[in-house]
Amino acid sequence: MNERLDILSKKALSLPLFPGVYIMHDKSGKIIYVGKAKKLKNRVSQYFRAGADHLPKVQKMVDNVYDFEYIVCTTEFEALVLEASLIEQNMPKYNILLKDDKGYHYIKITKPPFRRITSEVQKINDGATYLGPFTSGFVTKNTVDEVCKTFTLPRCSKKFPDDYKKSRPCLNYSIGICCAPCAGKISASEYEALSARAVEFLKGNTADVLEKLERDMETAAENLEFERAARLRDRITAIRNMNEKQHIVASKVKNQDVVAFETSPAKSCFEVFRFEGGKLFDREEFLFDTLPDNAQTRADFILQYYSLQREIPKQVTVDVYPEDGELLEKWLCEKGGKSITVHCPQRGEQLELVNMCRKNARERLVMLSGKTGRQTAVLDELAKLCGLESTPRYIESYDISHTAGDENVAGMVVFKDAKPLKRAYKRFKIKSFSGQDDYASMAEVISRRFSEYKRLTEQKGGAGNGDDAGNMGGAANGIKNQTGEYTEGFGKLPDLILLDGGAGQLSAVKRVMEQINISLPIFGMVKDGHHKTRALVSENGEIQIKAIRQVFTLITQIQDEVHRFAIEYHRSRRSKKAFSSSLTEIEGIGKTRAKNLLKEMVASIERDGKFIYNQNIPFLQELADSVREDITAIPYSSHKIMENAGQVCLDTRYGLIPVCHSDEDFLSDLNAARLASRQLGVNDKDFYQLVSEFVNE
Repeated sequence: MNERLDILSKKALSLPLFPGVYIMHDKSGKIIYVGKAKKLKNRVSQYFRAGADHLPKVQKMVDNVYDFEYIVCTTEFEALVLEASLIEQNMPKYNILLKDDKGYHYIKITKPPFRRITSEVQKINDGATYLGPFTSGFVTKNTVDEVCKTFTLPRCSKKFPDDYKKSRPCLNYSIGICCAPCAGKISASEYEALSARAVEFLKGNTADVLEKLERDMETAAENLEFERAARLRDRITAIRNMNEKQHIVASKVKNQDVVAFETSPAKSCFEVFRFEGGKLFDREEFLFDTLPDNAQTRADFILQYYSLQREIPKQVTVDVYPEDGELLEKWLCEKGGKSITVHCPQRGEQLELVNMCRKNARERLVMLSGKTGRQTAVLDELAKLCGLESTPRYIESYDISHTAGDENVAGMVVFKDAKPLKRAYKRFKIKSFSGQDDYASMAEVISRRFSEYKRLTEQKGGAGNGDDAGNMGGAANGIKNQTGEYTEGFGKLPDLILLDGGAGQLSAVKRVMEQINISLPIFGMVKDGHHKTRALVSENGEIQIKAIRQVFTLITQIQDEVHRFAIEYHRSRRSKKAFSSSLTEIEGIGKTRAKNLLKEMVASIERDGKFIYNQNIPFLQELADSVREDITAIPYSSHKIMENAGQVCLDTRYGLIPVCHSDEDFLSDLNAARLASRQLGVNDKDFYQLVSEFVNE
C-alpha cells in the first residue's frame, strides 16, 4: 500500500461507528464524492483496505482521493437528507449526476366555446387545461398536429368565436383537415362535440376514434374514392405511430413512475416511464459510464432523480429494490408532501411494466453499440434453445477441410453480437498427423486454441505470437481493453462454441476440453442430405431449430461462413501445391520456369481458341485475365455435390449423378472434362450419362 492510502486507511479506522455523511476530496481539495453510511468507520475504511477489489469507477475515485471529511448524523434518514443536499450543492464528479437542464412541454386545451389545442413550453395560470409535462417537444408538437388533423380542428391564428363566419375557408378545409369555423361550416355545438372527442383522444381513448376512421376508409374505398381512402389510411397509420411514440400503455395504478436499469461493458442506462391517469404519457432515459448492477446504484439514481423533480407520483416502481429503500421512501414522502411508496413487483401487470421499461433501456444500449433489437432477440432465443445461462454474444465456430486426407486444415470464425468479426478469424494447418480423421483434426484445433488461451491469460503482459500464420488483422492472439482484459481473439473465452459436425466431433472436443479443464457450452451443427443446416446437436441429442426462423437463419449463416473460410484456406494451400506438383516436378523446372512455360502455352493458342483453367489457382486466374481478346477463357472449379442414400452424387440440372468419391481434385478435373467435352460438341446431358454408365460398371 502506498503512503497516501496508508494514511487514509488509518484515518478511516479512527472514524466513529455512527451514521453520517463522508466527503471525498481530490489533490486540489475539490469535492469528488459524497456518500452516506450507517456506520462511518466500516463504510469508509472499505475504500482504502489493502487488496480491495473495487469496480473500475470506484477504483478510479479512490486513486484520486487525497483527503476526506465526515459529518456525524443522529439517524440514517438524517444522513440521507444531508447526502442529497450536499450532492445537489457540489455536484461531485463520481456521484451519479443528473442535470435538470431539459425543457418541459405541455398540451394546452382552452376553455369552451371553440376550444383550441396547442403545444406550449410553459404552464401558466390562465384557466386552460394542461396535459403533461412531456420531455420531448417533438412528440408533443407532433401529437397536437395529428390530433388536429384527425378531428379537423383549426391550427391557424384566427380567434374564435370572434372570427366565426368572418372569412372564406383556407386550403385545409378543401383537403379535409379543417372544419372551417371561420366560414361557418360547422356550428358551435358540433365544434364542441368534435373538440371534446379530441380531448378524450389525447387522454388515451383511441379505440373509438380508430374504429370510426377505419369505417370511413372502407366506405371511401367502396365508393371508389381512393384518394380520400389513402388519406384516411395514412391518418390511421400516423395515429398508431403517435401512440407508439407516446407509449400509451394502460396501468391500474393511476399515477406512478417505473424505473429500470440496464448495463453493458460500454454504457449503463436508467429508463423512467411516467404514468398519469393510468396512461404512460412520457419517458426519460439517462446514460452513464458503466455502473454496477446492484441495489446501491438504484438508490443513488432515485436520490438524484427525485431531487430534481417538481412533482413525485404516489408510487415509484423499481426493477430492484434500492438499498435503504425504507429511508428513500420516507425521504420521498417528505419531499413530495404526501404518501409515496417504493414498490418492487414480483408478478402481474406491474412486473410486465418493469420488464417493458428494462427492455427499452436495453434497446437504447443496443442502439449505442450498433446492434439491433433483432440481433439481441435472436441471441436471447438461441440462449433459451441451448439452455444457456446468459446470452451468447461472442460465438466461435470451427470446420475442417481436406482432400481425401491431404492438406488437412481448419478454420475458426467469430460472430460477435450476431455479426461476423473477421479480424478475429483464425486458420490452422493440421500438424499432429496425416490422413483423413475429422475427429482428431477437430480435437487438435481445439487443443491448440485453448492452450493458447491459457498461455495468454497466465502470463503477465503482452499477447504472444501464436502458432499459425494467416491471422486476420492481428486479433486472433488477443486484443486487450484499457483494464487489461482480453476482448477478442485467443485471450478471450467464447460464450458458445459451434462445431461443423455431429456427435463424433462433439465427443472428441468434449474430451479435449476436459483435459484442458475448461468448461464451455459446445454444440454441433448438423446438415441434411442436401448439405443444408438441419439442427444443433448436444450430448443429449438433436435440437431442432427450423421452427425458430431467426435462430435457424443465424446458425445457417455461421455454418456457411465457417465452411467458406475453411474451404478457402484449403483451396489456397491446394492450389499452391497443385501448381508446384505438375510442371515443377519435372527435373530442372522450378516455379519461375513453370510460369513462363504456361505463359508461352497460352500465348500459342490459335485465334478463336479456348483456355480452360482452374479459377482457384491464382496464377492461372491472372493468365486468364490477360489473354488475347480472340481467346475465350473458360473457368472451372469443383463440381457441386450432395449425398443421396449414402452415395456421393453430382448435383446437376439433369438430376443426381452418382460418382466414385468426393475428392476435391477429382471433382475439379471432372468439371474441366465436362467443359472440354462441350467444346468438342458433347452436350452436358450426354456427358453425365457417360459418367453414370462408367460408375455403374
